[in-house]
This record gives sequence, structure tokens and C-alpha cells, in this order.
Amino acid sequence: MEQMNTAAAKSIRCRAAVSRVAGQPLEMEEVEVAPPRAHEVRIKILCTSICHTDITFWRMEGNHPSILGHEAVGVVESVGEHVQEVAVGDMVVPVFAAQCSECPDCLSDRSNLCSKLPNVAGLMPRDRTTRFSSVSTGEPIRHFLSVSSFAEYTVVDITHIVKLDVGFPPAMACLLSCGISTGVGAAWKVAAVEPGSSVAVAQGARMRGAKRIIGVDLNPDKFDVGKRLGMTDFINPNDTGGKTVSEVIKEMTGGGGADYCFECIGSTSTILLGVSGNKAPISIPSHEILRGRSVIGSLFGGIKPKNDIPMLAQKYLDKELELEEFITHEMGFEEINRAFELLTQGKSLRCIIWMDGAKEIDNGV
Repeated sequence: MEQMNTAAAKSIRCRAAVSRVAGQPLEMEEVEVAPPRAHEVRIKILCTSICHTDITFWRMEGNHPSILGHEAVGVVESVGEHVQEVAVGDMVVPVFAAQCSECPDCLSDRSNLCSKLPNVAGLMPRDRTTRFSSVSTGEPIRHFLSVSSFAEYTVVDITHIVKLDVGFPPAMACLLSCGISTGVGAAWKVAAVEPGSSVAVAQGARMRGAKRIIGVDLNPDKFDVGKRLGMTDFINPNDTGGKTVSEVIKEMTGGGGADYCFECIGSTSTILLGVSGNKAPISIPSHEILRGRSVIGSLFGGIKPKNDIPMLAQKYLDKELELEEFITHEMGFEEINRAFELLTQGKSLRCIIWMDGAKEIDNGV
């Protein structure tokens, strides 16, 4: 397919689900998506899904109008100057974490936080402008986490792009762009869970050989799904007879407690792997530190996107990584507000939101 660069590409008008008021339903609007500039890629989104981080920022004041969404997969529609890594027609996963592969952090095994291109809230990372505007008013619309996948087309910096084989299932690729990679990476790269460990809780722990994997959730419906993903035990904090979750885990593990614990919802009362919206401080009893306990933070589970996401995709193809079980719902783009409701009500794990015609691609039509 002939490469379309900035000189040939023109603005595109398409649909986007725009967040205009904090916590209110997204508004389906026609937006204009400008051509990619140097080091940028314009992507036709195939499908996207909603992560709890989208919910957190959707509820925040001061982030509007914006196009949310950061878990997606798409096809390259056009590229800007100096883009050599991908070409028109390639299947790509946009990710919120940059990897320039040049800065000291990207070259280090100890960090996955690119220091050359840190995330710029609401704008493109290099020139700090936006590629989105309202067709009806001309008003600029903010980007979100360098992705903005709740639109039929988006523009993403090449450092936020991971190329996958064009035959990889789009819905599965979508899951790898944030949530699954974060969870698996936390166990695999950050905690480096050892075989035989007791863990609360992650699919990545099963892959690392953990013997006992304890799930903790207020929603009992998640137990069955958890078991299929490797969970051995389940605790509902409402059914502990007045005991704390920590006390129950200690009883289950012979008094020693879990070797590794992963918090995924952004609650500082349980320590943290998810995103906390209120920036609350974390309090840790000093005697726990003296006993050798430690708290390790991670962003994106320590994943280096361009290196590790293709590896996780191969693990899926080799049947070492389960992805299908996480998809509880699928629907069209026009139903995106229903997908928000399902997630906020705890009724879905991941809802795949298909753009018009993209579902046929997934089915091989």
C-alpha cells in the first residue's frame, strides 16, 4: 500500500464520543482530526475498551472537553515525516506510555518511564497542541493520555505506537494496550513473583508459577472468572465475620500472609497499582518495613511497550496468556455510554466497543 505522509494527508471528519461535563454521558459529535505532523501517526480505530482510569478522569473537573480512551487497536491511515517504524495498513496498538528507545530510562532495565517525552496532559507530547477540533464550533478538543481512542480516528506520537502482526485478533490486541499488560507486568517485571509463592492476585502470578493465588473483591460474580484465570481462593471483604482481609489471608497462609499483594483499583487504603484520583498519601506501619515488607509502585506494570507487548501477544498465541475471559460484553460505538454504566456498576470486566465495520475484520470477513 502506498505510504501517505503529511504532505498528502488531509483533515478527516469523523465521529467521536466527547466528554464535555465531568461525570456526565459522553456526547457523540462530529470532529475534525488534523493530519499527522512529524513523528506522528494517524490511526483508524478498530475497537476500544474502557479502563477504570478512563472512569477516574471522566469524573474529574478541568479535563474537558476531551476525547478519552487509551485501550485500543487500529490500522495506520497516514504517517508524518520521519516515521519509519510503521506504514499505512499496519495494525498498531496505541499506548499511554512512551518508549523513545533513546533516553537513559528507555535504555535501562530499571525504568519504563520515558524521560525524553513525558506525558503532556491534554496535548500532543512534542509541540503541545491538539489534533482535534469540533466541526460545529471549531473549538479545540483535548487529547487523553496521548491516545484518545473514543474516536473513529486519532493521532498518536510514534513513541506511543506498538506494531502487531496484521492477523492478530483485534479484540485481544485491544486488551494488551493497557489493563492486561499492566496486571501481568506487575507480577512478571515489577514484583518478579517466584514459583510457589502465595499471591493476592494477578493472572501474571499464575504465569510466574505462584502456588496460591487469592482474589479479593466485593463482587462475588468475579470468583468464577478468577478461577478460570488461575485464582485458587476468593475473599469477599463483606463476608469475613468482622475480620480484616489481612487477618483472613494470614489465617489462610498459616500466619505468614501473602508473599506478594497487588492492588488494582486505585484505593490508597489497600496500597496501589491502579490510579488514585485524589492523590491521597499512603500510610504504612513502620514495623512492617522493619519486618522486610516493601511497597513498590509501577506504571504500566513496568512494561516497555515496544519490547513487551509483542511478547505478550505471542504468549496469547501460544496459549500461555488468557485474554478471552476478560471480555464480558461487546457493543457498537454508539452504545459507549452503556459500556460506562456497566463498568461503574461492576457488571463488566472489559467491554469491547467496535467501530462501524470493524467487527467484520475481527471475524475475518
